[in-house]
Amino acid sequence: MASELEGRLKTASELGTSDVPAAVEQLKGLVLEDSNYDADAVRVKEQAINQLCELYIKQGNAQGLADLLTSLRTFFNAIPKAKTAKLVRSIIDAIAKVPGSTQLQVDVCRAQVEWAKTEKRTFLRQRIELRLASLYMQVKDYPAALALIGTLLSEVKKLDDKLLLVDIYLLESKVNHALRNVPKARASLTAARTAANAIYVPLQLQAEIDCQSGILCAEEKDYKTAYSYFFESFEQLSSLDDPRAAQVLKYMLLAKVRQDQADDVPGIISSKAGLKYTGPEVEAMRAVAQAYHDRSLQTFQDVLEAHKTQLVDDDVVHAHLASLYDTLLQQNLVRLIEPFSRVEISHVATLIGLPVATVESKLSQMILDKKFSGTLDQGAGCLEVFSPAPPDAVYPAALDVLDSLGRVVDTLFARSQKVVA
Repeated sequence: MASELEGRLKTASELGTSDVPAAVEQLKGLVLEDSNYDADAVRVKEQAINQLCELYIKQGNAQGLADLLTSLRTFFNAIPKAKTAKLVRSIIDAIAKVPGSTQLQVDVCRAQVEWAKTEKRTFLRQRIELRLASLYMQVKDYPAALALIGTLLSEVKKLDDKLLLVDIYLLESKVNHALRNVPKARASLTAARTAANAIYVPLQLQAEIDCQSGILCAEEKDYKTAYSYFFESFEQLSSLDDPRAAQVLKYMLLAKVRQDQADDVPGIISSKAGLKYTGPEVEAMRAVAQAYHDRSLQTFQDVLEAHKTQLVDDDVVHAHLASLYDTLLQQNLVRLIEPFSRVEISHVATLIGLPVATVESKLSQMILDKKFSGTLDQGAGCLEVFSPAPPDAVYPAALDVLDSLGRVVDTLFARSQKVVA
């Protein structure tokens, strides 16, 4: 029987190179119609399921994968639970490879959670719920993600599954960071590290922890430490040939730019490790570094438009580039108004190439933040720049005198205590 199944599998594999729909039908028949569940037959069917997933991905048929997962439940009941968990997760991973299938993944995970509850497959249910929480984060349904994570945490702590705890805490940190709640994100990451210290952590998961550490350090403006974390994460992912290494390399280059070391970026890109991941992500950061080096706002805006997917659509990068743009704008405005004591706001806007309202708002903010001394005459549409006032030496001298008097009084008090004694 096993040899017959292997023959059918080989025929379907050969057919898959020329006629994908016919190969799909043959593989479905092999997996679903035959009720033989001995060890050899199960092995062949596993191979057939994997091939079927690859063909569905090639077709872009996410719904076909979802239907396959439902159809295989009879097969799942006949094989060991560990094999079931592996197959279910591999099919969900296959659905994720089809573009635009996020909502379908959510629906599939919900259905599989209900099935796992019915079958009392706790381990599988918890893993699928973790995947579901991750999908909620992708679709920006953060309350649902946090609610599911909270339930999972209370269950998994009782089971003391350290590896799953690390995954859950790491995801919780990512969700809190997406909500801009850095203290809670930091607390969740610390909990993930604590759980990870007690077990062997796979290299890929350790790379994710280091990457998240770098992101949180960057949020706290500690770009030097962030760079070191990103570097660790990049080396680990690069050793695994993980495509996410390109994204982490982008974060490394961003940290360099934010450290005001944009000149180091070309050297990192042209290194042996950097050349391996040359592509849109790296080229986008090369352009950002050049715009920052040139202190050119127009070039900076052009780069954001040209590399929108890599820079603007990435929430981590976009937040820091917005801050970087703000810094560049301030530096350019200070340089432009430096020669003037009174200048029209419209003239400054013309020189910098931005709308008058934007320039006026920014100048007002800079005056309030004491970036320079001046006032806005909105009636005349002008900016008056004041010369820096000379430091007043009276107050520091008065503080020095008071400090000396305090020491004298303390000395006299100590002596009087001795006399009384």
